[in-house]
Amino acid sequence: MVFGRSKRNQAASAEPVTLKLLVAGGFGVGKTTLVGSVSEIKPLRTEETLTEAGRPVDDIAGVEAKSTTTVAMDFGRITINDALVLYLFGTPGQDRFWFLWDELAYGALGAVVLVDTRRLEDSFAGIDYFERRRIPFTVAVNHFDDAELYPAESLREALDLDEEVPVMVCDARSRGSVRDVLVSVVEHAMRRAAAGQQPEPRPEAVS
Repeated sequence: MVFGRSKRNQAASAEPVTLKLLVAGGFGVGKTTLVGSVSEIKPLRTEETLTEAGRPVDDIAGVEAKSTTTVAMDFGRITINDALVLYLFGTPGQDRFWFLWDELAYGALGAVVLVDTRRLEDSFAGIDYFERRRIPFTVAVNHFDDAELYPAESLREALDLDEEVPVMVCDARSRGSVRDVLVSVVEHAMRRAAAGQQPEPRPEAVS
């Protein structure tokens, strides 16, 4: 999938730029909710019911009430303004579906790593993935009602984040809150690009 200005209308100044963002995080952190709350189209979801057969491999500690899981991706779209449209791809959270991440990440401008402070360790894999591939990301703390709220700097230290990585608190159910997070990702990615920091190419593209 190619993202950018439409080749048919490159001369038309009104044609918006389209950018691809990922929404990643641990199992049950709210990725599907986030994509659904902000998408201006009916989100594409690939959810399946959790079964007894999956219990040995899916850690549902802390999210015992969850009955479905994303097995491929979530997809949504949001128009930020007349010049910018974002395509959102939500990644699956369980370890056994991580082989899909490389395909979903191809061509992405940046990512959101959604965090639940009650299960902070579940976010480490996503953070490590984007750091290794030099893909810009914003850490967004999805604030659940029964979760303690920590200062941003405390979370930065706990997650061992670089100073440049934005850390925000959001409500994945709120369109306005999610929109602010997505704008943060785009702005962070633009700053990185201006500084000459580019994502790592796909392994097969390396000579």
